[in-house]
Amino acid sequence: MTGTVINTLAILVGGTLGALVGNRLPPGIRTIVIQGVGLVTLVVGVEMALGTENVLLLLGSVLIGGILGQWWQIEERLERFGGWLESRASRYPLLTRGDFVRGFVTASLVFCVGPMAVVGSMQEGITGDATLLVLKSVLDLFTSVAFAASLGMGVTFAAGAVLLLQGGLTLSAGVLQGVLSEAMVVEMTAVGGVMLLGIGLRILDIKRVKVANLMPGLAISPMLVPLWAIVERWLAG
Repeated sequence: MTGTVINTLAILVGGTLGALVGNRLPPGIRTIVIQGVGLVTLVVGVEMALGTENVLLLLGSVLIGGILGQWWQIEERLERFGGWLESRASRYPLLTRGDFVRGFVTASLVFCVGPMAVVGSMQEGITGDATLLVLKSVLDLFTSVAFAASLGMGVTFAAGAVLLLQGGLTLSAGVLQGVLSEAMVVEMTAVGGVMLLGIGLRILDIKRVKVANLMPGLAISPMLVPLWAIVERWLAG
C-alpha cells in the first residue's frame, strides 16, 4: 500500500498548505482558482465518459446506480459524516476554516473517482508497482492545495476516504483481477467520468448534483457488461 500511503500524505500536506495560504489570498484569486479546477474537472469528466463502448450501458449504470444511491441516501450520509467531523474539529479554529462539509464531500469524490484511483490501486496490489498512484499523488497534491485555498481544511480530511478506498482496492486486487475484464473497467471509467461532470458542475455552482448518490453505478456497470453480451447473442440469434 505504498502508493496509497503516499497519496494520503500528499492530500494531507496539500490540503493543510492550501488552508494556511488561503486566507492570505485575495477573494478574486481564490475564486478563479476554484473555477479553474472546476473547468478542468469538466474536461476530464467528458474525456472519461466518452470512452464508453456502449452508451446504453453507461445510461443504465448511472440510472440504476442513482436510484440505489438515492434510496440509500449516500450523499446525505456523507454530508452528515462531514458535519460530524466538523463538530469534532470545532475546538481548533484552523480546522474549521472555510466551508468544511463542502470541502470534505467534494474533495472525497474528486480524489476517489477516476481510473487512476481504481487501476492504480489494483496495479499496486497485483504487481507491487505504485508508479500510477505516485503520479496521482502529485496531481492530488496540487489539486488539494487549490481546493483547500477556497474551501478550507475539510479538503484535508478527504485523505481518510482515499486511504480507505484505495487501500481496500489494493488489498482485494487479486480477487478483482479475476473478475473485472477490460470492458468492465472501461465502463466503470465512463461512469466515473459522468460523476466528475457532476462534481465540476457543483464546483462551479452551476447545479448541485448529488454525485455521491451515483456511486453505486461504479459497481453496477461491470455487472451490466456480461448481461449485455448475453442480450446481444440472443438478438443475433
